[in-house]
Amino acid sequence: MKDTLIPGITHTMHYAVPENRTVPNLLPESPDFASMPEVLATGYLVGIIEWACIETLHGHLDDGELTLGTHVDVSHDSPTVPGSTVAVAATVVSVEGRSVTFEIEARDEHAVISTGRHRRGVIVRDRFEARLAQRDGAAR
Repeated sequence: MKDTLIPGITHTMHYAVPENRTVPNLLPESPDFASMPEVLATGYLVGIIEWACIETLHGHLDDGELTLGTHVDVSHDSPTVPGSTVAVAATVVSVEGRSVTFEIEARDEHAVISTGRHRRGVIVRDRFEARLAQRDGAAR
């Protein structure tokens, strides 16, 4: 991690919601999801929030580093229909060791749709993939 990764860094990402990011598309093999309204699924919202936080870190990680989500604590307060644009504002609120915590607010054209916190762990890709290979070998 670079020493520029400090609390106070902010970024806003905009995402146009396509029709295939609605609740019935989240797990189409589930009849329970398939029968739900055509609004942005919470699972996809979480992914959009993660993406905004990843973008916030651009330029603040060393070569070979990336982040993985380790904790999500967000609300989903208002429905968003396909065709709407979601703006996710992410702010780094703490950096503790290799753990980065963000405060987020997501809104569409009508309302705040989500608030909360997300934490990501900074990893070295090569070391992480080596550990995965060991796990995969042990599982066989």
